[in-house]
Amino acid sequence: MLLPLFLINPFNMHGKNQIGFALSSNGELMQKAVNPATGQFLSGDFINATDEEIELTMERATAAFAVYNKKSAEEKALFLEAIADEILALGDALVRRASSETALPEARIIGERGRTMGQLKAFASHLREGSWKEARIDLAQPDRQPLPKPDIRKMLVPVGPVVVFAASNFPLAFSTAGGDTASALAAGNPVIVKAHGAHLGTSQLVADAICRAAKKTGMPDGVFSNLNGKGYQLGTALVKHPKTKSVAFTGSLSGGMALHKTAQERAEPIPVFAEMGSINPVVMLPKKMDAEAVQLADVYAGSITLGVGQFCTNPGLIVALDSPSLNDFIAQLSLSIKKILPASMLNENVYKGYVAARETALAQSGVTLEAEAEGDTVNFEGRPTVTSVSGEGFLKNTTLQEEVFGPYSLVIRCSNKEELLEVLQSMGGQLTSTVMATEADVAEHAAVIEQLGNISGRLIFNGVPTGVEVCSAMQHGGPFPASTDGRFTSVGTDAILRFVRPLSYQNCPQSFLPEELKDNNPLQVWRVVDGVRNNGPI
Repeated sequence: MLLPLFLINPFNMHGKNQIGFALSSNGELMQKAVNPATGQFLSGDFINATDEEIELTMERATAAFAVYNKKSAEEKALFLEAIADEILALGDALVRRASSETALPEARIIGERGRTMGQLKAFASHLREGSWKEARIDLAQPDRQPLPKPDIRKMLVPVGPVVVFAASNFPLAFSTAGGDTASALAAGNPVIVKAHGAHLGTSQLVADAICRAAKKTGMPDGVFSNLNGKGYQLGTALVKHPKTKSVAFTGSLSGGMALHKTAQERAEPIPVFAEMGSINPVVMLPKKMDAEAVQLADVYAGSITLGVGQFCTNPGLIVALDSPSLNDFIAQLSLSIKKILPASMLNENVYKGYVAARETALAQSGVTLEAEAEGDTVNFEGRPTVTSVSGEGFLKNTTLQEEVFGPYSLVIRCSNKEELLEVLQSMGGQLTSTVMATEADVAEHAAVIEQLGNISGRLIFNGVPTGVEVCSAMQHGGPFPASTDGRFTSVGTDAILRFVRPLSYQNCPQSFLPEELKDNNPLQVWRVVDGVRNNGPI
C-alpha cells in the first residue's frame, strides 16, 4: 500500500520503502536495526522491497529524469540546499539514531552531519558557477577549403537514474544523502539509494528529509527513492535493472567487484564507480625516523585506531628501513596501542570481518605480534593490534597485502633501500600513500616517493591519511583495486563527473541548444570558444 509522505510523522520509524513521494510496504520480510554497543534491537520494523516495488521505483525514476534533467542549475542548487536544511531540521533525533545504530559517538555524528550538509551546499555552488559542464564551441567555417567546417558544440549531460549503495562506516556523509547522492543529483540524475542494513533508521530519516526538500522545491516525483533489502538480492536487482544507468558503491573489494561483474554482464553494460578500500602504505624515511621516532609512534597510534580503524584511509601498512630508530618507533607504538581500549565496531558483520582478517594476518609465517590492546572485549568490540614482518616475508606472501578493516597495522622492516622500493612496487593501487620525510630524505629517496605516487590517488607528506578534505582538488579514488576507475573521485566537487557523459551538437539551432552553449551565453559560464576560454557572448 502506498501512503502519501505528508501523512507520516517524520520522526516515526515507519520502516517503509520510499518510492518517490510515496511510502510502500508490500513485502513480508523485514529487518531490524541493532545497537552494536549493546546488541539490542532498535525501534522500527523495516520492510524489504519486493520485485514489484523495485520495478515501480525504476519507472518513477525514469519518468522523473525526463523532467529533472531539464531543471535549471539554480533550481537544482536550491533543491540541494533544501536537503541540507531538512537534514539540519531533524535535530537531535538524527544524531541519536545514527549514534545508536553505529556506536559512533554523537560528536562524530554531529561533525559528519556538518560534512554532509557542506557537500550538498558545495555542489549547489558548483552548479551555479557552471564551468564543470566543460562547454566547448568550435564555430563553423563555411568557406574552409577543401570542405566547410560545421558548427560543433559540446558539453557534459546527465546519464539517467543512478543507484547508490549506502556505506557502513559513514552513516551520513557516504550514505543516503552523502557525496554519491549529492553529486548524482547535482549532475541532473534521479537517485535510488539501497539503504544500509546497519543503519536503516538513519537512512529513513534522511530519505524522508530529501523527499520533503524535493516537494518544497518543485522537483518531480521519483527524483529520489530509498529501498530496504537484506543480503545481495536488492542490490543485484537494482544493478541489473535496464533503467539503471550508473552505480556508486563504497565498501569491500569483494562487494565492489561483484557489482562490477554484474554490471558488465548486462545487455547494456554500465559503469560501477566502486571505492573498495586500501591498505594506505606509510613510508617512514630514515632521517625523519632518527629525529622523531617516538613522536611519530604516538601520532600513528591515534591514526590507526581513529574511529576504531574503520576508515578506508586507515594506515594499514608502515614501511621503514630496519634500524635502531625503527625499534624505538615500534616500542613506543606498542606502548600506545596497549593503552587504547577496545571499542565497538560499526556492526556485527564489520566486527566478524575484522576478527577473521586479523586472525588470518597473525597466522601468516614471519608475522610477529608486537602489541594488542589490553582488557576484555564485549559485544562487537575490535581490539587494536600492531604486527611486524620483514621485507622479504612481505614480498613472499600476497595475503599480507589484503586489507584488515579495523584498528590494525603491519610494520614492514626492510633491509635496504632496494628492498623498500621492491615492497612498494609489489603493491596494488591505493587510495592514499604517505611519506614521512625531511627535505634531505626527499632528495635521497625520490624513486620511493615517485613509486608511492604511481600506486595511489593521493600522496601525503608528513601527515596521516585518516581525514579527507572535501574540496575541488581532492582525489578520493586510486588505481585498481582501490577503486574500479582511478580517473574519478568520490569526494569533492569533481565527483559529479562520474555521472555525466559528453554530448556534441552539430549545426544545432540556437533555440534547441542548452543555455550553456548558446551564442549569448545567458548564464555567463566559462567556455572554450575556438580554443579561447572566456565567459562572454559570441
